[in-house]
Amino acid sequence: MPGVAIVNETLATYSDYAYRTAMVIYLFAMVLHLGEYARDRVAASALVAAGSGGPSVDEPAGRPPRSRAERFGRTAVALTILGALLHASSLVLRGAAVYRWPWGNMYEFSSAICLVAVVGWLVVLHRSRRAGAGRAAQLRTIGSFVLLPVVILMFLAGTVLYANAAPVMPALRSYWLAIHVTAASVSGGMFLVAGVASALFLVRGTATDVTGYKAALPARDALDRVAYRVTVIAFPIWTFAIMTGAIWAEAAWGRFWGWDPKETVAFVAWVVYAGYLHARATAGWRTGRAAWVNVFGFAVMLFNLFFVNLVVAGFHSYAGVN
Repeated sequence: MPGVAIVNETLATYSDYAYRTAMVIYLFAMVLHLGEYARDRVAASALVAAGSGGPSVDEPAGRPPRSRAERFGRTAVALTILGALLHASSLVLRGAAVYRWPWGNMYEFSSAICLVAVVGWLVVLHRSRRAGAGRAAQLRTIGSFVLLPVVILMFLAGTVLYANAAPVMPALRSYWLAIHVTAASVSGGMFLVAGVASALFLVRGTATDVTGYKAALPARDALDRVAYRVTVIAFPIWTFAIMTGAIWAEAAWGRFWGWDPKETVAFVAWVVYAGYLHARATAGWRTGRAAWVNVFGFAVMLFNLFFVNLVVAGFHSYAGVN
């Protein structure tokens, strides 16, 4: 019948199954990463106590048998890749079920952010292998800290924020949905990875010989490098998201900028991340102070995602929460 929205319920159901399965797989991967982290922490503490100064990141001369911690880590990465494939399938199936880009509500948008965060983390791990297997293994131990916010956000999206498969409201039926929201989700997922890296940078502290739960964390320069490089890529994408949002606003509402709460907080986040990049290049701010700015920027992004979308009324009240 004309005017009746068509939804492929079968594909929508398969999308939900793929989403939930991916979340469970991420959870198992996080547990395995925790197992690797715990074993590496014990080994690193023992090395420090013996006076070696911590684990070496240099390549070994031979190829010794893989430790149980390494097997945990490699299995966790394999599970993360499998989870990412299922996660991507859930978004593709959701889009096919409703015949549109699959990020028209908070559930779909949060799912896209989490997928980008996982894929971004896997890319970081892959690129770290160029610096040697030792450095890649050190970064791999923080996989649990990356997957933890992903699992929490996916759980909230699949429960509190869940929305049944349906066409979007007329205001969102525009090609700008694919352009603007894609840029926002890509940058948001990358900022998650950068925020975790900066937070761990601050947790590790300035001591060279660390023990306890800090012992297995990568070196401060490695964490700082990850945070900075990911933010350098994410920041122009976020800038593009704000620009395309302004263009879409002019087409939909007749003005480029109206200081809507969503627009305002998005601009605040842009200023904070611009400040981080500036601080990162400023003497005296490159270490702890810049990391605090980066963590604050991610906190602003979370505030924009949850509080502004769910609590504050505005032109961007498209959460779609059932």
